[in-house]
Amino acid sequence: MTNEWLIELCGVTKVYGAGQTQVLALTGIDLQIGNGEFVAVMGPSGSGKSTFMNILGCLDVPSSGRFLFRGVEVGKLSRDQRALLRRHYLGFVFQQFNLLSRMSALENVELPLIYRGVPVAERRARALDVLAAMGLKGREKHTPVELSGGQQQRVAIARAIVTNPAVLLADEPTGSLDTKRTREIMEILTRLNRDHGLTIVMVTHEPDVAAYTQRCVHFLDGAIAIDEPQKAFA
Repeated sequence: MTNEWLIELCGVTKVYGAGQTQVLALTGIDLQIGNGEFVAVMGPSGSGKSTFMNILGCLDVPSSGRFLFRGVEVGKLSRDQRALLRRHYLGFVFQQFNLLSRMSALENVELPLIYRGVPVAERRARALDVLAAMGLKGREKHTPVELSGGQQQRVAIARAIVTNPAVLLADEPTGSLDTKRTREIMEILTRLNRDHGLTIVMVTHEPDVAAYTQRCVHFLDGAIAIDEPQKAFA
């Protein structure tokens, strides 16, 4: 029954520290995300959304409860198995781009394929195709400092999707961009979701950005306060 969901959290809690310093970051989360959904995650600082994303990204495991990815309980996997899950099924996009400054756009996008052992000719072709799809044809040899913020984020998205992940986890992907570049990036993410069926879970503080998604999950004090479809998709 769990296999119908791409992601499923059942009674997930996360506790940091012990005794008087103990912090209950998640208080018993129940959540399901299906294939092809585009979900916004919102909430004030300290609400639990970063902890939630760390668990989805297999960077952390629940203190109790279960997190299942395609029906597999992630908390029962070894550290190496979780690393393989991240490498083969997850893509990550961050607010600060996290590109390697001395590498070209093409080399940055090739990196995940190098880690997978993809042959040179194949990874070069795949990276070029994805950069072209991001509107960066002719910019392949540019280093990050030679690119605008919006272009850098497009390189970061290309790097995240070049491995054809099952899920893209985006943490404030437009937080460093102006309004025009924000719209460009959100149109790219919407296209990836709509045309390619890519499942996206995105943290944002901005209602205008969340409006691009199909569903919005609001965290408050370590719990899900609201989980509802966006009006345009209801």
